[in-house]
Amino acid sequence: MDHCHTSGLISLEQALEKLLAQTAPLIVTETINLTESAGRITATDIISPINVPPFDNSAMDGYAIRLADLNENETLPVAGKALAGTAFQGEWPTDSCIRIMTGAPIPSGADAVVMQEQVEITEIGARFTSPVKQGQNIRTIGEDIPQNSIVLPKGTKLSTTQLPLVAALGITKVDVIRKLKVAIFSTGDELQAIGEPLQTGQIYDTNRFAVRLMLEKLGCEVIDLGALPDSPKTLHNAFAEADKLADLVISSGGVSVGEADYTKQILDEVGKISFWKLAIKPGKPFAFGKLENAWFCGLPGNPVSAVLTFYQLVQPLIAHLSGFTEWKPPMRLNAKSTTPLKKSPGRLDFQRGIAAINQDGELEVRTTGHQGSHIFSSYSLGNCFIVLERERGHVEAGETVQIEFFNHLLKNQ
Repeated sequence: MDHCHTSGLISLEQALEKLLAQTAPLIVTETINLTESAGRITATDIISPINVPPFDNSAMDGYAIRLADLNENETLPVAGKALAGTAFQGEWPTDSCIRIMTGAPIPSGADAVVMQEQVEITEIGARFTSPVKQGQNIRTIGEDIPQNSIVLPKGTKLSTTQLPLVAALGITKVDVIRKLKVAIFSTGDELQAIGEPLQTGQIYDTNRFAVRLMLEKLGCEVIDLGALPDSPKTLHNAFAEADKLADLVISSGGVSVGEADYTKQILDEVGKISFWKLAIKPGKPFAFGKLENAWFCGLPGNPVSAVLTFYQLVQPLIAHLSGFTEWKPPMRLNAKSTTPLKKSPGRLDFQRGIAAINQDGELEVRTTGHQGSHIFSSYSLGNCFIVLERERGHVEAGETVQIEFFNHLLKNQ
C-alpha cells in the first residue's frame, strides 16, 4: 500500500491536527439500561419526557397566601395543610392561608409562599411580618427542565452528575455509542511477562500493562494480543488479526530506527503511515496510520515516552473516535520553577514536575528529578508536566514555565 509520511519532525499540534482530521467518530450505537451506562457516550440527544418540577411546589416550609387576601388583612386564619406528596384538598376560603411544607403542591390560586420565619402565629391565625412579593418561594412547573427540551446533547459522557438527572426524568434506557474496540500488543525479544523470573537481558513488559490501564479508564473494550518477538512474520500476522478485531490498534515498541525495529517496516507493507517522527521529548518515534480497517498508533518502547504519547495524542484520538464531544485538551498554567531544568532547543519537552501553591498564593513547580525516558517513577512522584517550548534552552530557578496538571489517567489518587 501507499507509504506517506512527512520527512523530518512534526510538531505536537500538527500531529494532533492530522489525527483528528483523518478520523471520524464511530456510528454504531446500542440501547442499554441507564443503570449500566456509567462512562458511556450518548448517541442521541436525551429529551425530557416531563416537566421538572412536574407541578408548582413550595421552596420553603411556610404559608401559602393569595395577595388579595393579605391586602385586606394583617392576620389570616389557617384553613388547612399541604404536605410533600399530599396536596391541600377542599375549598380554600377567602381571607385565609394554608400551611405548606417544602415540595408540597401549591394550592390553586396561591400567589406566594411566606417562609415560616417571617410569620407569627396568634390566636387568630398567621400574622405576616415582612413584605410579600408575587411568586416568592414558588418553584414553577418546568422551571428546571421544560418538557421536550434537550437535557443532554449527543456526545455527552454519562457520569455522576448526568445519570441522576436522567433518572429523575423517568428514563430507564439510553442510546449510546458502542465501546471503542482497541487491540494492543507490545514488541521486543527482551520483554518478559509480569510475574515471571527475568532472564539475562530481559525487562518486564510494563508498557502494555500501562496502556491497558489507561484504555480501561477511557471506557474502551481492550483486546490484548500479548507481547510479540521481533519477527517480521509474527508482526505481520498480529497486524492482520488486530485489524479484523478492532477499531484502533496500539503497539508499543518497534517504531524507532534500530535493526530489529520492524513495526514501521510492516506498516509500510500492510497500511499507510501518516507520520512517525514528532518534535517532542520524550516520544519522538510515534507512528500513526491506517490499516485496511482499523486505525493504528505505534508508541515508543521507552515506558515514559509510551505513556506521554498516549496521554497527549492517543487520549484525544480515543475521545474523538468514541464521539465524546466534550473532551478538552489539557490546560496550561504559568508557574515559577523552583529548580533548574535542563533542556536543549529543538523539541517540545514534557518534563515531570511537582506543582503546588506556595505560602504567598503563587503556583510554583519543581522537577521530580532525573528525566530519562526510562525513569517511570517520575510519573508516580509528579502531579504535572512541565511543558518547555520547542526552542527554549535550560531554565534557571525562578523563571516562569508552563505546566499541565495530570488528569484522571495519571493522577495518584
